[in-house]
Amino acid sequence: MAPILVSMEIGKDGIAIIRICNPPVNALTFSVIGSLKEQYEEAVKRNDVKAIVLTGDDKFCVGLDINIIQKVQKTDGKKPSVAAIQGFALGGGLELAMGCSARIATSRAELGLPELKLGLIPGCGGTQRLPRLVGTSKAIEMLMSSKIITSEEGKEFGIIDDVVSSHEDLLTVSRLWALDIAEGRKPRTHTLQRTDKIKPIHESSAILEVQRQQVLKTPRSMPHYKVCLDVIEEGIVSGGYAGVLKEDKVFRELVLSKSAKALLHAYFAERATSKVPGITDCKIKHRKIEKVAVIGGGLMGSGIATALILSSIQVILKEINFDYLLKSLKSIEVNLHSLVKRGELLEKKMKKAFSLLKGVVDYEEFTNVDMVIEAVNEEVLLKQSIFEEIEKICPPHCIFASNTSTIDLNVIGARTKSQDRIVGTHLFSPAHVMPLLEIVQTENTSKLVILDVLKFAKIIQKIPIVVKNCTGFAVNRTFFPYMQGAEILANLGVDVFRVDRVITEFGMRIGPFQLFDLSGYSIFLASVKEFAAAFPDRTFQCPLVQLMMANGRTGKKNGRGYYLYKKGKIPEPDLSVLKIVEESRRLASIMPGGEPISVMDQEIVEMLFFPVVNEACRVIEEGVVLRASDLDVASIHGMKFPSERGGIMYWADSIGAEYIYARLKYWSKAYGNFFQPSQFLQEKATKGIPLLEL
Repeated sequence: MAPILVSMEIGKDGIAIIRICNPPVNALTFSVIGSLKEQYEEAVKRNDVKAIVLTGDDKFCVGLDINIIQKVQKTDGKKPSVAAIQGFALGGGLELAMGCSARIATSRAELGLPELKLGLIPGCGGTQRLPRLVGTSKAIEMLMSSKIITSEEGKEFGIIDDVVSSHEDLLTVSRLWALDIAEGRKPRTHTLQRTDKIKPIHESSAILEVQRQQVLKTPRSMPHYKVCLDVIEEGIVSGGYAGVLKEDKVFRELVLSKSAKALLHAYFAERATSKVPGITDCKIKHRKIEKVAVIGGGLMGSGIATALILSSIQVILKEINFDYLLKSLKSIEVNLHSLVKRGELLEKKMKKAFSLLKGVVDYEEFTNVDMVIEAVNEEVLLKQSIFEEIEKICPPHCIFASNTSTIDLNVIGARTKSQDRIVGTHLFSPAHVMPLLEIVQTENTSKLVILDVLKFAKIIQKIPIVVKNCTGFAVNRTFFPYMQGAEILANLGVDVFRVDRVITEFGMRIGPFQLFDLSGYSIFLASVKEFAAAFPDRTFQCPLVQLMMANGRTGKKNGRGYYLYKKGKIPEPDLSVLKIVEESRRLASIMPGGEPISVMDQEIVEMLFFPVVNEACRVIEEGVVLRASDLDVASIHGMKFPSERGGIMYWADSIGAEYIYARLKYWSKAYGNFFQPSQFLQEKATKGIPLLEL
């Protein structure tokens, strides 16, 4: 027997409760949509139904077909509907709710229209109803940021009419609202006809123009931000129904756009990363991680500690002495204050978060921690001694994690007996901002530890990818050729500032040479050492970074790198650095015939990213990642590869393995082994199989 996806229950008060039951999130599939239409039609026909309350079983709903909105609009003229929201109403779910006469929600329910993150705009009246409920400015803010708000905020802004404390109260209050509207005791509102929250046309146009100037900074391949503003303006100028018609037309066009397809791929790839065969599909019960010790309070350690206390996890932060400890605690305080200043954190929550932090200079407090995250300098002997020490002190269930970005975990844990408890938790800087968590498992890491860290990732609101242990793991190994490629281009005679310009125009936030400045030259050299040892046949070594350091440059750290850095100002290219680049070219001596090569902008992009694709193919072939799409997620959230291109592998498939292979083959003959195509790429190119297809 087929499950009942939508049910209707009619009470003695004449209120029909229409309930969606399609777990886990009540997504409106075609089957649900059909059932929902039938129940609405039935409720409208019946003489014993005065009004309708629409709700979901456990959650409200997400996803929507435009036919449902049209059905609500048609029945809205006959019988009022009240949306009873619990859990969340996102995307089309919120649009459906906004089409009702009133909205009642449980406390802390989540509301939002995240369609722009998927390359779309709301397609069921959201661009028209939201401004009429919350005002033009707030609607633009919510839409442009895909911001999720709570039901309490929703009531403050005007989306929600009443907030209740429990599920039982939700239905009781919603029924009363529906009855009061049907019998005239409360006003019946038609959202699309409201104008009280809409500012006069000239004021609204000015608000929209300010936002358009911001939108100009987004990549040209993301047109949906601009057209969303155009659709909002159409509704303000010509009325809500005209706005809905334009919204529908634009939505249908965007659905077929390249950026929407790419962003949708990235969305589903991201959702897949938390599913690990043999671990998340087994009947293993995870353990709670409530108290974590962080060793090392530098840039990474202080960022990790910040991320944890913001997620209500108790943190013991250890440093080697009180001077370093005070600096670390101050860094965390600065991190929290910056979030408050940007409006991302309330003062009250900041104080609560800081109260969860305790600084120490010894291991005495480690006797009852659930997890230790080591975040010290990339020195093997130091890390080994730390793991050896904590094994003696920490409880038997404690997870031993390292934030190392390149060093083999087997080497780090070589002196311990607890190999099954050792795992990599590689976060990216700044750790309280960057969303990716690379979970590194060795051949000895237990399934329970991986499951615990996956659940931990969810608590600290990070996107996890589970990878196997190897030099550089998945993210840094895949993207190391990006930085190496930049060095090769510089030594082949290509202007470093042109390289950065081309790459930012491609969609990266900054170019590789500015990234050198921000990440630090010593860290890069340490990585080169690791990669040269692991992959000597394809690691390019040149004196450029050493020459920069010899010239007294450390990048942003001392304000002098490829760019000049002054507080409060945009970094400016330092043209005096070109003499250093010339010296590197002379010493590297790889320019054909001693003359700079001539390349088009497209070739610059290809010479930087095709080697990344090539290394990604090796990572896939070696089974370092579970699925090829994990590298799309890693590239977007770990290296800020433009999300509108779908991730590094999706982008590569849009070009084709055959072309990428041919270009790499040509460059390998011209410039050496760094560009040598992998066997995996060669096979895919020969057979004409997409790289994402395993």
